[in-house]
Amino acid sequence: MSILYFLIGCSVLVALIFLGAFFWALKSGQHDDVYTPGVRILFDDEVKEDKSDKNHISD
Repeated sequence: MSILYFLIGCSVLVALIFLGAFFWALKSGQHDDVYTPGVRILFDDEVKEDKSDKNHISD
């Protein structure tokens, strides 16, 4: 029966740690921008030209 009290105490401790991490994320601004990540996939990435192809001389 004493192991049950130990496991309940451990689960409460883990829950408090996760709750603290959640409030820390809120306080640090983790959830401020909820719009941009959803539409970021719609934007095209800029294509960078390979410099070695420009200097290549073809016959």
